[in-house]
Amino acid sequence: MSIKKILVSQPRPTSEKSPYFDLEKKYGVEIVFRPFIKVEGLTSKEFRQSKINVPDYSAIILTARTAIDHFFRLCKELRYNVPDTLKYFCVSETVAHYLQKYVIYRKRKIFYSESGRMEDLIPIIAKHNKETYLMPVSDVHNDKAVVLDNNKVKYVKAVMYRTVSNDFKPGEVFDYDMLVFFTPAGIKSYITNFPDYMDRKVVIAAMGSTTLEAAANAGLTVDVTITPETPSMASAIEYYLKNRMSDEVKAPRMALKPMKVDKPAAPAAPQPEPDAAADELFAKRSAAAKKAAATRKAKAEAAAAAAAKRSAAAKKAAATRKAKAEKK
Repeated sequence: MSIKKILVSQPRPTSEKSPYFDLEKKYGVEIVFRPFIKVEGLTSKEFRQSKINVPDYSAIILTARTAIDHFFRLCKELRYNVPDTLKYFCVSETVAHYLQKYVIYRKRKIFYSESGRMEDLIPIIAKHNKETYLMPVSDVHNDKAVVLDNNKVKYVKAVMYRTVSNDFKPGEVFDYDMLVFFTPAGIKSYITNFPDYMDRKVVIAAMGSTTLEAAANAGLTVDVTITPETPSMASAIEYYLKNRMSDEVKAPRMALKPMKVDKPAAPAAPQPEPDAAADELFAKRSAAAKKAAATRKAKAEAAAAAAAKRSAAAKKAAATRKAKAEKK
């Protein structure tokens, strides 16, 4: 199956330097950006039902710019003036810098993971173990919350926004050859909008352990995902397109290869039907994707265990310093 039209379930990039636009030019494909899900903020009335009192917390754990937007939106609706003493612990420098939209950055206590990984934020949080932590989240929790749980961080999840299906209109043309997913909610929206999704011969691309798991549970074959060699979704798609185009070029050349006529040719082995061959290819690559996902999961668990060990060592060192100080 030739790949001519790709749906990426994310908003269109604001920069023209996006690698997706490079893929369009290089491989002659059309890429359409259309989220399968959209974010809706909880109203102040809905949030009050959670019985969470924001002023009770001295620190906020932020994993996305969306979380920042809805935290400050709700604080405004609740008529809560965010104090200058509030501490912010961000999963990445990009998320931390986004706080400038709401606070004077240089005058606030802002911490972030240099690597952009939640595991590397744990030791920083461990150094401030006297803080009371609040984490704004969506109604669909992600892997970052799991990292906190695995490292026994004491915090409270505050659902401040929700993800809902971005429904397709009746009769809307859906002629994509590849679908690219980034969240379990996107998978759920796809199978809800298209109950016949199992009969659709489209290439599925997905990233993230929870997204891959949601695809597997839905019976979808994931043919494209990130790997150490292709760490971004754009590079993973390019790798797939490059190999697919290479296969398509090789096929006619093999057909034109001359045959020897000095003796009767042996009967050709029966070839599988096109659909069967595609299914077999999908199955093989799905197994490879699942194996890669298992490897990533194992690495994540190992990183979490290492972070927990470092956190325990930091706590022990802090206790030792405290004991020495008390003796003095």
